[in-house]
Amino acid sequence: MFDDNAIQHPVAETSLTFKTQDGAELVGRLYRTETPPVAAVVLNSATGVPQHFYAHFARWLVEECGMACLTYDYRDVGRSWSGPLRASTADMSDWGIRDQVAARRAMVRTFPDAPLWVVGHSLGTMLLPNQPETDNIARVIGIATGMVHHSDHPWPYRALAMNFWFLVGPLATALCGYLPGRRLRFGEDLPSGVFWQWRKWCTSRGFNTGDFGPKLPPPNWTSRAPVRLHAFMDDDLIPPHCVERLARNYGDGAEVVRIDPKDHGLDAVGHLSAFSRRNSALWPVLLEV
Repeated sequence: MFDDNAIQHPVAETSLTFKTQDGAELVGRLYRTETPPVAAVVLNSATGVPQHFYAHFARWLVEECGMACLTYDYRDVGRSWSGPLRASTADMSDWGIRDQVAARRAMVRTFPDAPLWVVGHSLGTMLLPNQPETDNIARVIGIATGMVHHSDHPWPYRALAMNFWFLVGPLATALCGYLPGRRLRFGEDLPSGVFWQWRKWCTSRGFNTGDFGPKLPPPNWTSRAPVRLHAFMDDDLIPPHCVERLARNYGDGAEVVRIDPKDHGLDAVGHLSAFSRRNSALWPVLLEV
């Protein structure tokens, strides 16, 4: 699959719009080859990260690996924006359960004969064990994903996190009616419900267990798909022990892979940069069987 002498596959890109079971319309971008793909990959984004951030990685999956890849934005952000954020009722459960399941269904409809892979960045595989319809997943690759409490962050990043959760984030969200991520240089603007639920999880020792119920089912991982969760040694936002905490929600089948960027000739990766072209040396490592 990663033979340097392999023929590169041309990339075709099209818009793909699909709906969730509760009626939200999501807009994605489908990257595909002209031939049947060896795998159909759903790429679930991190919180506040727009789908175009993953474009280079998605094209590489097609060109070098012969796969198809769907990127998309969660409801009410990015290309899936549907109106004033102040009016949005979306929360983290909507993104991590209903939207991600809808993306998988869309990919299965598009490529019914291809193995279904899930590549998730941060939130992208954090709630996968809580989701229905996981038995048809052939493979899971988590990247910088985990369950974190604000005390898990190393200093001095912990001070920034506590300022965000207990001062700047709540104040900005209360004043604006949404989290103004762009003005805070955090990422995309987020619905207030996403921020408040995210804050609740990251400031609670039980993380999201307090929200278990009809909207956020407890984890019940029954899929036999191999699961690899990649933890970066320089990730201050989700340190490796937080990745291991999440792995327990996948039962006994999840493998946590700790990656030191220097082992791959890289200066830094952190929480966001695994998908950057400058760190493309990591991409075959992330997909390695």
